[in-house]
Amino acid sequence: MIRRASTGLLSRSIVAGVHHRHFSSTEVPGADELFMMAWKRIMPNLDPPKTPLAFTRLRPSSISAADIASKLTVNLVSPYSEFSNREVDMVIVPATTGQMGILPGHMASISELKPGVLTIHDENDVIKYFISSGFAFIHSNSVADIMATEAVPIEKVDPASVQNRLVEFNQKLSSASTDLEKAEAQIGVDVLVALNSALSE
Repeated sequence: MIRRASTGLLSRSIVAGVHHRHFSSTEVPGADELFMMAWKRIMPNLDPPKTPLAFTRLRPSSISAADIASKLTVNLVSPYSEFSNREVDMVIVPATTGQMGILPGHMASISELKPGVLTIHDENDVIKYFISSGFAFIHSNSVADIMATEAVPIEKVDPASVQNRLVEFNQKLSSASTDLEKAEAQIGVDVLVALNSALSE
């Protein structure tokens, strides 16, 4: 009923009053302003209702290239390895949607991570970590927080041990008799296959 009344109110006011007002090219009223003008004309003693625009916040102005930091600040947190406030040029994370590069000024986002290689580029240095899973939180102020279940420097991984463990988990997967055993074995296989692939790059 209120919607029907406000629609009629707008149509009557535009015919009765708004068309009589002349606006300059820089003073074109929006829908909310037209509604308020119509309300005050028809019901001057009653406060107008709030429109959806009254409950929204204006988006911040776009950031210029001069405002973007020259370096990306990275925080890596895991149970066995971590560093904070490290300034780098770029980070590449193994997101579930594919490899994702993060540069300074990257839009704010959250990405789930899958088993794979986290690559950190800092000038001429390239550092690689293998991570089993986790999340990457990218902030609009050129800060990336990477939360990993496990993060191990690639150079510290023993290829022979990975091969042996992969054979072991494949055997577990073949002999698993319950859904839980199959799920646990499959997770192990997936992680070790990704780790083996990372070592061969």
